[in-house]
Amino acid sequence: MRFNPTLEKIRNYEAGKPIELVVREFGIDESEVVKLASNENPYGASPKALEAIRENSHRASLYPDDSMYALKEGLARRFGVEREELIIGAGSDQVLEFAARALLNPQTKVLMTKVTFAMYAIYATQQGAEVVRTSCYRHDFDELSHLVREHDPAIVHICTPNNPTGDAVDREALYSFLEGVREPLVIVDGAYMEYAVYKDPAKKIDPKELIDRFPNVLYLGTFSKAYGLGGMRVGYGIARREIIRELSKLRPPFNVTTLSLAAAVAALEDPDFVESSLRRNFQEMDRYLTFALQRGIDYIDSYTNFITYLFDNSLSSTQIADELLKRGVIIRDLASYGINGIRITVGTREQNTIFFDRFGELLDGRSTG
Repeated sequence: MRFNPTLEKIRNYEAGKPIELVVREFGIDESEVVKLASNENPYGASPKALEAIRENSHRASLYPDDSMYALKEGLARRFGVEREELIIGAGSDQVLEFAARALLNPQTKVLMTKVTFAMYAIYATQQGAEVVRTSCYRHDFDELSHLVREHDPAIVHICTPNNPTGDAVDREALYSFLEGVREPLVIVDGAYMEYAVYKDPAKKIDPKELIDRFPNVLYLGTFSKAYGLGGMRVGYGIARREIIRELSKLRPPFNVTTLSLAAAVAALEDPDFVESSLRRNFQEMDRYLTFALQRGIDYIDSYTNFITYLFDNSLSSTQIADELLKRGVIIRDLASYGINGIRITVGTREQNTIFFDRFGELLDGRSTG
């Protein structure tokens, strides 16, 4: 059996550790485990979305509407675009996969920042494309422009706010960059955009304005974060219809489930739930900033539902993550990204208090160096 040789270059995507693993390995009661690793909405999903799942449960045996008419109609109203400018994926990362398969091959390159969402590089490598990264985790548009001219990439990835760092670009800075980049497909990943807009309107990237001004841009959004539907796996892409037409040729039939579509449609009709989630997120974020200042920990200013703590050489992010895991707190170690730091999802007030207590114990014991 001969596997595709490109697989030798791919490291599996490292998902956040499940609660069940901690229960099995460390014998901790499930009620004592706090998962702050996968940037899920700690407040659950909209009651309207949950009710839609219950009301449509009798249709679980039926294939979904493959046109996804209701969801596309709702998103079209939400963003002021046409249904033909929308594609729905099983999470926005599936739309990423469509783009990679449509444009990449061993003769092409993909450009991204030094530290960003791991699936960009994984999908590129699957297609045999070369991955080019900037020298900094932030979006330095001068450097990006230079690398576009030097490498002529087929795809450029802009993740704003950026995962796993949490920083976001200003709208005008992005538009200025896009004015000079007319050939490659530029994918603007707005998975956490609702959080950025709540914190700072200058970070808002409006999909309709974006694709009206720039014909080579694909905007991505998701229901997994602010809408609290991570378990339902629904994402979307917005672009000019000629781009959507080509990506749609790669979409498998019935790629989003009947219940997922129903939940997403209902979630769009409950903006109050999203607003409440955003408000509570940033109220709790303030506690993380206070903790960092009190403990002398550096951090990256976050426009998301997570925060990145950065450590000096006296602390090891891997040892901290391992010690917290033994204490029933699941966070994300960023060592695999080349960062001596941890990413913590902002949870409920109770969850965050547990994190502060157990992390504080570690810092006071200095047993992680």
